[in-house]
Amino acid sequence: MPVRSSRSSVLRWPDAQTVDRAVRRWALQLGHSRPEVLRIGYFGSYARGDWGVGSDLDLIIIVASSERAFVRRAADWDTTALPVPADVLVYTQAEWQMLEQQDRLPPLTSSIIWVWEDPKVSPW
Repeated sequence: MPVRSSRSSVLRWPDAQTVDRAVRRWALQLGHSRPEVLRIGYFGSYARGDWGVGSDLDLIIIVASSERAFVRRAADWDTTALPVPADVLVYTQAEWQMLEQQDRLPPLTSSIIWVWEDPKVSPW
């Protein structure tokens, strides 16, 4: 969300470095508190460097497994600690690996910046 400058009434949109630091803190906390999380990253305008005022953060979370349907999984993730609005895509490890093997990853994910990985999981 935009933040007010300490000496001005002007609102500023968080820059890419601010968003990156915030998402890394958020991901680290999730990685330690939710054992199903295997990997967290972001893609889209913040990853490409062409973000602007009003840009949201596109997040990818890979979990070990999930009982919930794909379209309902994002509701389980609180992104209110992040400085900008976020869209969340949550894939199971099996789904993600299948998409990789079939070369069917969503086109925008080519620029993913991975910010957290479970150290117990074999290298991707």
